[in-house]
Amino acid sequence: MAVSDNKSSFLKKIIKIILAFGPGIFAIGYTIGTGSVTSMIVAGSKFNMQLLWVLLLSCLFSGVLMFAYGNYGLITGDTALYGFKKHLKYGKILAILIIIGITFGQWNSLMGILGISSNIIYEILAVNFESISEHKYTFVLTIAIVIIAVFYLLMLIGKYSFFEKILIIFVTLMGCSFIFSLCFVNPLPNDVIKGLIPSIPDVPGGKMLVAAFVGTTMAAATFLSRPLFVKGKGWTVKNLKQQKRDSIVAAILIFIISATIMAVAAGALFYEGKEVNHVLDMANTLEPVAGKWAVTIFFFGALSAGLSSIFPCLLIAPLLLADYQSGKLDTNSKQFRIVTFIACLVALIGPVFGGNPIEIQILSQVFNVFVLPAVILGIILLVNNKKIMKDYKTNIWVNLGLFAAMFFSLVISFNGIVALTEYF
Repeated sequence: MAVSDNKSSFLKKIIKIILAFGPGIFAIGYTIGTGSVTSMIVAGSKFNMQLLWVLLLSCLFSGVLMFAYGNYGLITGDTALYGFKKHLKYGKILAILIIIGITFGQWNSLMGILGISSNIIYEILAVNFESISEHKYTFVLTIAIVIIAVFYLLMLIGKYSFFEKILIIFVTLMGCSFIFSLCFVNPLPNDVIKGLIPSIPDVPGGKMLVAAFVGTTMAAATFLSRPLFVKGKGWTVKNLKQQKRDSIVAAILIFIISATIMAVAAGALFYEGKEVNHVLDMANTLEPVAGKWAVTIFFFGALSAGLSSIFPCLLIAPLLLADYQSGKLDTNSKQFRIVTFIACLVALIGPVFGGNPIEIQILSQVFNVFVLPAVILGIILLVNNKKIMKDYKTNIWVNLGLFAAMFFSLVISFNGIVALTEYF
């Protein structure tokens, strides 16, 4: 009995530690979805570890921004957009533009996420039931409808703690799947070191992937939603140290999981001269070394990534609107139900028209970078206003990080514009 009690006590401690990083789990859910998985796999298969430096900078700046937005929320009691509207001269216009920009990017991303997730489930079924391959479109669309319907129903009954627990499950499964995958293949150490030296692949699609990397890793929605999720967790100004630790852990985990995915793709595909252009191609990441188990292992991780992103993507529009209006999110309101229902319909556009979810996903990540400068500028103005921040002074290192993030976002936004003009 004593051994059993000790095991039970140990498990409870582990669960308690994981739950302590609740808002960070949402950050990982927003950041590492099928958009991130797709970008990392495509980059690893085409350019080896060359874009690792982009990932490292994006995660570094993401940690700084999560920390700044979280601190602002705890110290002032306000949420981000509500604070913009309340304290900044042109804050109302800035907040509205941010809502439009982020919603457009996240809903586009949702199309790709649902398309890839439904394709993954279809491919797993097709491996075991070959007869369904003749009706791929019908099966993929049906799966997509079922997935989005289930998630919409869960949205209607859920609270913050419920969403958090679901995300913890998906994020844990995702991380374990990809780290386990790394046991089968890994890139050369020299390639990892070279990947930390800034360079952009001088080939078609190189600039696009750089922008997509930043769009998926430095997701503006992650920072703006931070004050709301911190408040939803029940944290107050007494939890500043916990908030700081949560931001650091989230940024580190985002980097580790994303770099692992890129490394797996580089080790299994780049050296073999293979590229990823379709969903099934992602299974090839492990097939040479893991055989048919490759489909199950890798797709299980990718599916967990997709499902962990659907919740945050559906939440983002009503969350931003609630933030702008009063700083509170009411999941039982009529507005919440209508806006999330519209998001579900938008998500089905990709599967209905049968578009290539890989292309949709990468393009959607590129669009996400254009709102970043406005989101960073807003928090710089807020955290450096003495009247707003009361007795708390923003650290010089945090300010340096914020201004560096601002410069980085402007460079990447320009790169994104160039990439889109070349694409279209």
